[in-house]
Formats: sequence, structure tokens, C-alpha cells
Amino acid sequence: MFTSHDGLCSIGELAESAGVTVKAVRFYSDNGLLPEASRSVGGHRRYGPDAVGRLRLLRSLRTLGLPVREVRRVLGEEEDAAGSVLEGAVAGQLRELGSQLTALRWREAGLRLVLECPPEERADRLRLVGAVATPPNTGALARFWRAWLPPRMPARATAAFLEVAVPQPPDDPEPAQVLAFARLYALVTRPCTGAERPQPEAHHGSGARASAALYAGLAQAYELAGTQLRRGAGPRPGEELDSFVDAYASAYGSRDTPAFRRLLAGQLAADPRIDRYWELTADVITAPGSPPEPTPGSAHDWLFTALDEQTAAATG
Repeated sequence: MFTSHDGLCSIGELAESAGVTVKAVRFYSDNGLLPEASRSVGGHRRYGPDAVGRLRLLRSLRTLGLPVREVRRVLGEEEDAAGSVLEGAVAGQLRELGSQLTALRWREAGLRLVLECPPEERADRLRLVGAVATPPNTGALARFWRAWLPPRMPARATAAFLEVAVPQPPDDPEPAQVLAFARLYALVTRPCTGAERPQPEAHHGSGARASAALYAGLAQAYELAGTQLRRGAGPRPGEELDSFVDAYASAYGSRDTPAFRRLLAGQLAADPRIDRYWELTADVITAPGSPPEPTPGSAHDWLFTALDEQTAAATG
């Protein structure tokens, strides 16, 4: 392939043989990815026959989008280990590309949201959408709940609650879902006083352990109620309600009696609500035109209504 007497080639000959530019060969050489065999008397780079194959591999790795540091890792490993290093590098690049694609889809849906709304609403929607990063980050929602949950609640119990309370934004959203998430973000980041978001009476119970038990029990009750919501069933007594009441009774160290149910119904009726949060959450996780997905908020409403109707019937 190389016709010189020493079997070496110039940078131009190498570039032509590998189908790349001279600038690319120089870039790889300067970054230590393509070693030179020697220099000519005039100081020009000279490369050996194996440089063509290495250069083609470099081009393939860079075409996949791998950064120079990852290319150097792949080339620097022994042959047996290079495969696993390459696999890890490609997997990492795929994750990064997925994040970029999600960001582009959110930007596209946001642009459609602004373009398709009435002109008088555009300024407000631009403000809402512009405050949200792409792809969206749920950190502000998690901070909102950490400030609202009972103090000193165990980390594992808090994490379990956040998993169901913080909606995961869809990878390919519709404009309506972008608007719902932007409004949700605005809701949890706006300044508020303690009077605007008071803690439920349940948060003033018997300490962190009782709070963890309460939320674990509520999670189970919400899951059961969610099944009924998906079926379109109306609120009613049953396993779901029993699980709901038991969660509170266990946290308070009480027994599930008719008197306790009446007391609980009255307390829950007076407790503060975050209805707007749950309405927007449902809009974020539900594709337009589909039945609304249950949330802890909608499950709580279903269970509270069942409890309220049961206690009202018992005293009527």
C-alpha cells in the first residue's frame, strides 16, 4: 500500500488511504491517539502500515459520538478488556443521546404549546415554559414534599413516598403535558407562607416511626383504591377503606372502631388539601384523550369519600 522505501507514509498519504482529512489525522496524532512511526529529515510526520487500520477504528469510534477520553480508554485497553470498555462507553453515549432526544422533544412540545395558543396567552405560557429546564428536572417537586412531610421521617419512608408523589415527566410529551408540568413547577416554587401550606393533623402524631408506618399504610391503601379508580368504581366500604383507616389507627395507637372512623372523617375534612398539585400531576402523567391515571391525591379523595359516606350513613 505504501510505496516508500522504508514502508512508511506521509500524513497526506495516510489521510487519503483511510478516507479522512489531513486535519483529522493531525488532530488524532496531537491527542496521542495515532502514534507516529518517525519524522522525516524535514520534520514531517511518518506513519507505519498499521496506522490505516487504527485510523479507521478512530473514525468509527468518533462517528458513534464517543468523546476523545472514551476513545483513548478503548484504545488503551488490552484486546480482551477493550470489548467491555467499548460496551460501557457506547451504553453511556446512548444514555446521553436519550437525554438529548428527550430535551428536544420537550422543546418541540413547548414551541407547539406557544404557537398553538391564543395570542393573548402567549406571554404567560412563555413565562411558564421558560422557567422549566429541558429535559425537566423534578428536584423542585421533591423539595416541596420534603418540606411538607413529617419532620425526621426515615429516609427510606420518605424516598418511598416521593416515588409515588413526584410524577416522572414523559419522554415524548404532548403540549398539554408540558403546560401541566410547567404549572406544577410554578406551583411548588412560588413563595408561600406557612399558613398557605399547613401540615395535616396526622403530621403531629407520635414521632418519626409512627409517621413512617402511616405513610407505608397509606401507600398500600392508595394502591388498592387506584385499582378501583382504573375500573371506574365509585367510593365504597371494603378492603381499600379498611386499609386506609388501619393506617391512621396504627399511627395513633388506636383501634378501628365506629367512633374512631367518625373522628377520623371529621379530622380529614378539616385537614389542608393540595388538590391543585394532584390535578396537575394527573395531567402530566396522563396522555391527552386517555382516562386519568390515579394519583395519591385522587386515591385519597376516593377513600375519604367512602369513609365520609359510611360514617354519615351510620349516624343518619
